[in-house]
Amino acid sequence: MLNSDDALDTQAAVRRANLRRALQLVFRSPGAQTRAGIARATGLTAATASSLVAELIDDRLVVEGEQAASTGGKRATTLSVDPRHHLLFVLVIQPTVAHVSLIALDGSAVHSHTVTYDATTRDAVLDDTIQAVAAEFGERLLAAGVQLPGTTDGRHVLESVQLRWQDVPLAERFERVLGVPVLLVNDVDAEAIAEAGMEESPSGYRLFIHLGGGVGAAVTLDGDLAPGPRDRAGEIGHVQVVFGDAARACRCGQQGCLESAAALGAMLGDGFSDALDASEIARLVADADEALLDEGALALARAVKLISALLDPIEVVIGGPAALLGPHFLERVRRETEYPSRGTAQVPVRYADPRVSLSAGAAQAALTAALGVRWSPEQLRVASAGRAG
Repeated sequence: MLNSDDALDTQAAVRRANLRRALQLVFRSPGAQTRAGIARATGLTAATASSLVAELIDDRLVVEGEQAASTGGKRATTLSVDPRHHLLFVLVIQPTVAHVSLIALDGSAVHSHTVTYDATTRDAVLDDTIQAVAAEFGERLLAAGVQLPGTTDGRHVLESVQLRWQDVPLAERFERVLGVPVLLVNDVDAEAIAEAGMEESPSGYRLFIHLGGGVGAAVTLDGDLAPGPRDRAGEIGHVQVVFGDAARACRCGQQGCLESAAALGAMLGDGFSDALDASEIARLVADADEALLDEGALALARAVKLISALLDPIEVVIGGPAALLGPHFLERVRRETEYPSRGTAQVPVRYADPRVSLSAGAAQAALTAALGVRWSPEQLRVASAGRAG
């Protein structure tokens, strides 16, 4: 039997859950949702729904709008996400640059810029950037999402080969300056989160594979990230998929790794780096050795077939700058995966949605961590329109 304190805790938990449900309904239908609509969708009383909305308005998360169309009685007042106060801070850290974005709750970009550094100046530049954001936007910050290459538990950078970080308590370091919760997100996980968010009702497993300077993967289930218990899910770049004389040396010291054949550097040559812009990568693609592209497509297809046989995903999405390889590379991969193994089904393979911005996934992750809600696909497209630059 619950004592009085337990009962109060339970009531508070139910209240928080109902606030999240109400807020998600507003996020899903901004400008159209009403108090009566929330009551109908949740099964709560009209009085309870009105009380939840009042709290969300007081917290500056929701704002009243125009009156809805009459259904025969008094016209209801519509509700929208309040974009005027709270901000999400997104920092996308790459080896030589970092992209800074401040995003309002409706997905609109308030500010964006890019900072540059090298390995010796990176920490100082990042700390200065955090200090500047705190000074200018600190009173409006709700949460921060920090996207980076490497494994993370959300609090520590467990290992980042590209950044040469290991067991770095980065979230705590940034929180001391920003004064709000900071969530660390692996870059491939962030891409997968954003991709899944472009669907109204994502369902099933989706396999997302990033091809760039390295190769990584992430899996979402019904739109949510499906991480492993040790935060290492998706580390497929150094799984051996090429054997015998065809196996090339990998930078990790092994032979025949997926990355040694399917990373963009392996296919486009030493001139490739993740710091190149689209036009520079396109020039490398135009001059690429077709044999290397074929080898990369074959290696990637082998990995796709193995993982797909295990997961039975609804589709495989190839992200990162790989889309610049063009339709011929995608057709190569599809051709190698088009015959199903016995007992398996053919899995569609496509490039990632080009409308998704670099910072959208980390912003979505920070929003969910802070408020327990997701943007609608339209709001995510708005967030993607405010690209960091």
